[in-house]
Amino acid sequence: MKLKMILAACLMSTAAMAQTDPVVMTVNGVDVTRSEFEYSFNKNNSDGVIDKKGVEEYADLYAVYKMKVAAALDAQLDTLTSFKDEFAMYRDQQVMPTMVTDALVLQEARNAYERTKEAIGDRGLIRPAYIFLKLSTKATPEQQKTVSQRADSVWQAVKDGADFAELCKAVSQDMRTAGRGGELPWMGPNQAFPEFEEAAYALQPGELSRPVLGPDGYYIILMKERKQLEPFEELKDQIVKSFEQQGIRDAIARQIVSEAVASSNGEITEKQYMTLRADSLGAVDSDMKYLIQEYHDGLLVYEISNRQVWEKASKDDVALDAWFKTHKKNFAWTEPRFKGIAYHVKDKADVKAVKKCVKNLPFSEWADALRKTFNPDSIIRIRVEQGIFKVGDSRLVDHKIFRTALDQPVEVNPDYPIDAVYGKKLKKYPEDYTDVRPQVVADLQEYMEKEWVATLRERYPVKIYGDVLKTVNQH
Repeated sequence: MKLKMILAACLMSTAAMAQTDPVVMTVNGVDVTRSEFEYSFNKNNSDGVIDKKGVEEYADLYAVYKMKVAAALDAQLDTLTSFKDEFAMYRDQQVMPTMVTDALVLQEARNAYERTKEAIGDRGLIRPAYIFLKLSTKATPEQQKTVSQRADSVWQAVKDGADFAELCKAVSQDMRTAGRGGELPWMGPNQAFPEFEEAAYALQPGELSRPVLGPDGYYIILMKERKQLEPFEELKDQIVKSFEQQGIRDAIARQIVSEAVASSNGEITEKQYMTLRADSLGAVDSDMKYLIQEYHDGLLVYEISNRQVWEKASKDDVALDAWFKTHKKNFAWTEPRFKGIAYHVKDKADVKAVKKCVKNLPFSEWADALRKTFNPDSIIRIRVEQGIFKVGDSRLVDHKIFRTALDQPVEVNPDYPIDAVYGKKLKKYPEDYTDVRPQVVADLQEYMEKEWVATLRERYPVKIYGDVLKTVNQH
């Protein structure tokens, strides 16, 4: 109930603000305020934007954008579960961080510090190093005696003045630590097995333990340093940085949400709480309000555009073929192309076999046919490069098809010494739309977009208030 009261107060504040935020346009009966338009205009015409628009030009583009939103709403795309889930995810990614202050992060850091300090107690922290000699759990008494004697020898060598780090590198069987002289990072109580911990904490800096038998072998421990945990003020920046890297803000935010939902006694769900939070935040922060709206409307526009234009055009092979044939001159090349394969074989007989294999097949099926016929397993009989080549794409094609002078000879692969090409030379035009599919798709999409926008203009009335438009960024 408290959350709803807060939201109501924020909405009253929004109503008061509306008196100073005039409507810049109306699209299908829905008002677009000047502040909303300014947010979008300024964001999309910032210093880093190459294709900047004037206010009037952008107003027309924004009106079209809002028409697409209206079309998506009419199609009830906002009721799809997939849309709701995706929008909620984007929205929550923006709202969650606003719940967490630096003070909350600092408090979590202090709490963690206090827990660590309590766990360490008066024993403090130690930084030991060790030499490890492995002993199998299935070792016989004789084998254990041998390893034990070796451990005693190593211990005695250090006692007699041998360099601990160098000896560790030479004989320690723990490859993870041997290279750095057996040194461990700072550690506290209950971070090692009991035998190791008891022996280590009994040592002062510079002291050496006798060989300690652990679960997997003998440990000879040298105490490097000891200390008490530093005061929180000395460690807080380090702790906070570590927490930030681990996503502490997200964890705190989720805890806040969980606690709020739990304390509502079933009055609200997590989704409802996040909606209320986003609405109340948007009521006092216009940038956040319009960012969330941008996610909402942008997802709708993407989906409706995909259905009406992008995916519709790219998957309609009949329409693509018809468009290509009608506008073939738009796809003319300024220089010839070679549509085919450049290939390399071991056996001369395979030169003709390759041609025979693909001769009566559509170009799109050549690669699969060649793979199944000549390279069905780990034995590679031929190497093939398939495509639509222009001069400069392939030295072999340049030499065999375009008859150009080569600045360097065609490189011969000794494993596939016989080179050949097969296909056809296209002097000016692609053979069919698949040869230039990306360009055909783009052209058809552009046409369909224009046609769609024309129908939107007829369907959704737009009123742009020129007097208000002139005040954009001028008030």
